[in-house]
Amino acid sequence: MTTVYERATVPRPARRRGRPRRSPAGPLLALLWAGAAAVVALWWYDTRSVVGPAGWLTDAGRIAGLLCGYTCAVLVALMARVPLLERRVGSDRVARWHAMAGRYTVCLLVAHVSLILLGYAVQDGAGLVHETLSVVFDYPDMLKATTGTVVLLAVGITSARLVRHRVSHEFWYYVHLLTYAAVFLTFFHQLSLGADLVGNSAAQAAWYALYLGSAALVVRYRLLAPVRLNLRHRLRVDSVHREAPGIFSVVVRGERLDELDARAGQFFRWRFLTDGMRWTSTPYSLSAPPRPDRMRITVKALGDHSAAVGLLRPGTRVWAEGPYGALTAERRSAPKALLIAGGVGITPLRALFESLPGGPGDVTLLYRARTAGDLALGAELEAIARWRGARVLYAVNDADGTRPRFTAESLRARVPDVAAHDVYLCGPPALARDLYGALRAAGVPDRRIHHESFEL
Repeated sequence: MTTVYERATVPRPARRRGRPRRSPAGPLLALLWAGAAAVVALWWYDTRSVVGPAGWLTDAGRIAGLLCGYTCAVLVALMARVPLLERRVGSDRVARWHAMAGRYTVCLLVAHVSLILLGYAVQDGAGLVHETLSVVFDYPDMLKATTGTVVLLAVGITSARLVRHRVSHEFWYYVHLLTYAAVFLTFFHQLSLGADLVGNSAAQAAWYALYLGSAALVVRYRLLAPVRLNLRHRLRVDSVHREAPGIFSVVVRGERLDELDARAGQFFRWRFLTDGMRWTSTPYSLSAPPRPDRMRITVKALGDHSAAVGLLRPGTRVWAEGPYGALTAERRSAPKALLIAGGVGITPLRALFESLPGGPGDVTLLYRARTAGDLALGAELEAIARWRGARVLYAVNDADGTRPRFTAESLRARVPDVAAHDVYLCGPPALARDLYGALRAAGVPDRRIHHESFEL
């Protein structure tokens, strides 16, 4: 069964298009690196001279500790899901920044602990084990800092690719949340023992501002914003529809949903408050342009949570967070658009296919799937194409299972003027990589290839 999502109630897309909004990614990265440079400058200003092996080890540990403290605050800020970053930079890029900051933090933490303990041991002429026990149990705030260090290392281990793919998403998610506790526990020893902060009121004020600012972002956007959204809009499952084998659409009703300012191409994190699903928050894209009283997602059964979506009953309460993502019409800069979907990646692109501005012939959708039976939402796509004068192209395996190849030549054969298009790309990582290379070879500028991935 294919759900027709009130096509006729949606105004025909206008031909006009605005200028794409500039991403704040470059200025923000410059600001983050400037903060790191300021931390190094603080250490340099306070370091008059370095003498002997103990001095070199200790001072190397100091700079590693300062940078680790800085990246801890950055790590927390990047977890806050600030709308400016989520919508303008893109959730996938922010997630990659967060993952990179996490790796830097763990490396700096290991370096700080190792170098400081070695430097103290050399300075005191004591064994490493004895010096470690002395620091942990005799220095102020070090028990809390040690606990926080162990937690941060545990978070780092579970976030490594080899480990993360072997544990459930729920386990990884709740361990990851311990980052907040770890950062809190390690904060105090920075002020009581940090040689560059003790007695320096200006540096301490800046450090407090950095950490309190990061905490304020988390409270505002991770706690208060979701509570307000769900109390105000009162989301519930309205209906569930089977679209293709293992693929279901869920229509969610709510009040005054237009106030969310959700856009086609964006996603929410959904938590369905029913047995077996209430403890898991999963990102699913909107598969139709949002309406003032309803939204729709389309989900493929790939795991326990997504498989249970098809069993949801009308009236089930829903807890949502969002909207997130930058794969929207605001990125568009060319008169024509090509949407390329792979598998369940059709969900955000189906919404864009209906709502992207343009006249007849301006919008083309290329849909890749294994078989014709896997083409979810096919009837809707055909109806939208007829309604707005757009094209739908399909790429499925041959009868013998041979997969179609995507090259610059094959793309030009399907879309002769592909280089003049904005391209929206959503699908499995391997397919996205192949298509990106083919698009660049076909002459599509990098700035006009728009892609968000949630595979980290």
